[in-house]
Amino acid sequence: MFKSFGVPEIILILVIILIFFGVGKLPQVGEAMGKAIRSFKRAQTNEELEEEKGPVKSSTKKTTGKKTAAKKA
Repeated sequence: MFKSFGVPEIILILVIILIFFGVGKLPQVGEAMGKAIRSFKRAQTNEELEEEKGPVKSSTKKTTGKKTAAKKA
């Protein structure tokens, strides 16, 4: 259905983005897209690691009120 993008298609997409967002917003759009792609890849990698390791047990300990009471006194 979809073929791989060639150079003319990529140039057309970039021109449309430039017209739509303008020159001033282009760095912000690129930064936001980069962050989104990085977080997507990070989440995908974490899911793959969790599937290999099995369920992850929480190692957080519940704290009692003794430590906070000692700090207040």
